[in-house]
Amino acid sequence: MKVLALALLFSLPVPRLAPPARPIAETATKHTRKGGRWYFAANGHAVYCYGPVMYVTEAQGGLKRVATFCQNDQPMVPLKD
Repeated sequence: MKVLALALLFSLPVPRLAPPARPIAETATKHTRKGGRWYFAANGHAVYCYGPVMYVTEAQGGLKRVATFCQNDQPMVPLKD
């Protein structure tokens, strides 16, 4: 009887304990950037950007001056010349 009870006990699945999920830190999800600059956008608003100013080609073949890596996760903002 003891052998049967032990066999039954060892045949049961053993739950594996997973480590508790750690919460994502606020600093890991939000990048803090320093050293930006204010620019005058083509739509008339001021924007704060962290990246360099570049020239990109337009569909018609011309060049457009844009600021990169701006507030509100905008990758490029056309600038007023």
